[in-house]
This record gives sequence, structure tokens and C-alpha cells, in this order.
Amino acid sequence: MTVKIDGRRLSIAGTVSVARRGAKGRFEKAALHPAARAAIADARAYIDTHWMHDEAPLMYAFNTGVGLFKEIRVPMADMAAYQEKSILAHATGVGEPFPEDVTRATMLLRANAFASNYSGPNVAVVERLIALLNAGVHPVIPMKGSVGASGDLAPLAYLAATVAGLPRAEAVYKGRRMPARDALAKAGFEVDFKLGAKDASALINGSTVSLALAVLAAHDARRVAKLADISLALSLEALRGEKAAFDPRVHKARPHAGQAKVARNVLRLIGDSARCSQAARDVVFPDEARAPGQPAPPRVQDVYSLRCAPQVHGPVAQALDYVEGIVTTEINSATDNPLMFGLDDGGYTVISGGHFHGAYIAQAMDLLGIALADLGAIAERRLARLVDPTMSYGLPRNLLAGKRGLNTGFATVQCTMSALVMENRHLATPGSVDSIPGKSNAEDHVSNSTWCARKARTIVENVEQIVAAEALMAAQALSLVEPLAGDYPLGKGTRAALDAIRAVIPPALDGDRWYHDEIAAALDLAKSGAITDAVEAAVGPLE
Repeated sequence: MTVKIDGRRLSIAGTVSVARRGAKGRFEKAALHPAARAAIADARAYIDTHWMHDEAPLMYAFNTGVGLFKEIRVPMADMAAYQEKSILAHATGVGEPFPEDVTRATMLLRANAFASNYSGPNVAVVERLIALLNAGVHPVIPMKGSVGASGDLAPLAYLAATVAGLPRAEAVYKGRRMPARDALAKAGFEVDFKLGAKDASALINGSTVSLALAVLAAHDARRVAKLADISLALSLEALRGEKAAFDPRVHKARPHAGQAKVARNVLRLIGDSARCSQAARDVVFPDEARAPGQPAPPRVQDVYSLRCAPQVHGPVAQALDYVEGIVTTEINSATDNPLMFGLDDGGYTVISGGHFHGAYIAQAMDLLGIALADLGAIAERRLARLVDPTMSYGLPRNLLAGKRGLNTGFATVQCTMSALVMENRHLATPGSVDSIPGKSNAEDHVSNSTWCARKARTIVENVEQIVAAEALMAAQALSLVEPLAGDYPLGKGTRAALDAIRAVIPPALDGDRWYHDEIAAALDLAKSGAITDAVEAAVGPLE
């Protein structure tokens, strides 16, 4: 499938399909919609005919310097040199390069912003950017250096440098990092590419790196939230929890859409479970302080990490709805400055504005980070209960099978997840409220959007590992007690989840082993969607 971009209809899913390899190990191709191409070419023809002379009115970035040099004309004779110097002046990033998926998403999203036909670049610039993307020529873009103010100027300058074939630029091609000029030549492109007036500014202006990070983080967060409902259900089964807290009548009394959706998901998974019942609770588990045959006391209600899960998972679901709305709008927005607008007489006018400012992305990513950090925190509290028999209603201590003392069990897995929770707490501190003026106060308020998006992406990655670990440890608990509690079947949904895990990760029934591999395998299952796919095949789509 080819993703055709027109500046108006690109989706999160479409962006991800180009940014990441699919099931067959290939990227989807991108193409400029013919109508968008025609519109860009028409606008550029007007620019070249009417504005590319030294008597034209001053138009920011078309024929002027930038920032505090906005009133200084750049003569047409210097225009080609100005494009290169503008890129050189802004290529001030530091740190490790962005991963491949972020770079590819950035390239696609910048081209899509041009397709909306407000920026005025040469159509050849847009087509070259898309061609490099399709050929797998990926600019090396340092992670740090943008404040999300006049766009992601520093990181986008490295993209622009590769497009132009500047000598200092680097790119990755076929898995190898090399000078961009070498990558261009190996991929069959002309190495030298002349940029015209406004081209450099169009390439580097706009918070597109922030947006690329946000698209990928939002996409992954939706996957994590769905798996969190599944890992919750597995923990409920392992702890023989109460179903009452998920009763639709409860959530009708406080009618938030998110918490009701989570409750429905959980009941879809465990609604037919016999393990979450008083009869199953009467079975005495190995480390339970209860004599054989002695009935269990009534549970009445569970602890908050179980009973209040809809009230915690639910706000996450609604936060994701909001974030996806912001991100989708940004995907199909013009974020350059200045912008061109058609006139009734067929000409164009230029208006300066502030669409490059990343506040929307910054605040949305702060919200995403806060919501996902809380999701990880409650999941960690559930998996912590699983290793402690005083809180797990008698599950084997540390979920251990084998000689005690000689073996330790899953206690340190819990410890590792708690480390991620603590990391998330610091990363979730909002970055969008931080602003340091730059460039002699020309940028007197900045968004910090790139940092907000970077840390939100890290939080999402951490939470996916925590949720995967909860699923892994709940599965271990269920396997350990299967000989005792097998007469009380799991719900259809949780059984499917357990089987999906066991298809890849056998239970640890003989003592300690290299738990690192199990943690990694659980994360791979989470990222692949295999557990969720198995559940949905068994009980229908989760919400």
C-alpha cells in the first residue's frame, strides 16, 4: 500500500505504517497526491514570477533574514548561499541520534505539512524528501537542541542538510551511518541539490520532530492501555478477586466513559471466570495462613489496585482520546511561517503567524506522560502483591517453584519494575510550563515540546514493560496454582491471554533461570500485540 499525502487526511496509523516496518519487514511507501503536487507547483510558479526580484516587498524568510534580522533584505544574488547558511546556522543539535522510526515519521510529516500548500517550497524539494524516505536514506538527527519555539529548528536543520547534500551532513543507508553525500550517491540520487528562496526555512520551520515523537508515543500508548486491561484481568484471576467492582450498575452511577469502558473490557475477560469466586477462594494456596479445609473469609471488596482499576485506567483511556485528537490535527496542519494564502484574483499573499509553536504537542505529551505514569504505577502495585503471600492470599512467596533459599523467584523482577515507576514519576513532571527565552528574546516564550514528547515516549516504553511484567508474573502465579485450582476455570479471555504467553514463555517450575530473557520475551509479546490478538479472537474486540 502507498500512503498518499495531501496535507489533510494523513492519520496516526498511516504515519506509523511508513515510519515502521510492517509484519513483512517492509515500510509502506509514501507519495505526494497529484492534486497536492499541482497546487504546490502553482503556488511556487507565482512566487518565482512575482516575488523573486530585489524590488519585491519584504517577506519574512522569502527575501529577509530570520529572527532579529527579519527586516534585512537578502538579495536574489545571495539567495542560494543564504539557504545553505541558514541550514548551517541552525544545525546545532547535540546528543545521540533519533531512532529510525522517529526520523522516518519526521520526513513524512514534514512532507505532509508542505502538501497542505501553505509553505511555498519548490515542489522538487517535497518530492526529494519523499524519495529519500522511500529509498531509506535517513538523516542522522541529534535528539537534543530544540525548544519547540520557531519549530524544531536544530533537528530539522540536519534533515534539510541531507536533502541539500551538504558536506557535513550524515545519513544512515542500509544500516550503515555514512556521510549523507555518500548515502545519496549509493541510493542513486544527485548529490548536490540546489535550494531556492524559502526552501531552507520551510524545511526547518515547524515542530515536526516533536510531532513525530508524539504520533509514535500516542500510537504505542493505545496498545499499552489495552494490554493493561488484560494484565489487570490476569492479576484478578491470580488473586481470586471480586468481579463486583466492574458491575455496569456501579459505573452508571459515575458515568465517565473511560472507566465504564475499562469495566466492560474486564468483564469481557473474566465475566465467566470460576476462579474469581468464593468457592475458588476456599482452596488453600501454598503460603496461605489457613488450615486445609478451612473456608476463606468473605472477600467483600478488594484493594484499590484491583477495585479502583477502572477509575485509574479509565482516565488514561480518555486522555488518549484527547491526545489522539490533538496529534491528528497537528499531522494535517501547516506549521511553517510565514504562510501563503490564495487571493480571489488568483494571486497569493503572505501572513506571518505562530503555527510553528509547539504548545499543543507539549501539553498533550505532558498529559500523556502523566496518565501513562499512573497506569504503570497501579500495574506495579498489582504485580508487587503477587510476590507477597500476605497480600496475594497465599500464592507461593516470590512466585517461586523449587528449593527455597537456593532459589529466589520473581522478587527482583518486581524491584526492576518499581525502578521504572520511580523513573516515570520524574519524567512525568510537566515540561510545557518551562520556558527560557532565546535568540536575544526574539523567542520570548517557548514550548519545550521536543523534550515533552521525548520523555512521554520514554514513559510509554517503561509502562509497556511494567504491564508486560504484570502479565508475565500473573501467568506464573496461575501456572503455579493450576494443580490446586484447576477445577475453577479461568475466564475465556484470560485463558486466551495465558495461552498466548505460554506459547512463548514456559512457566518457571524448576527454580530460578535467566529472568532477563523472560522479561524481554514478555515485552516482545506486548509490542507484537500477540496477547491482545489472542484475547480478541476469543472474546471479541476490546474497547
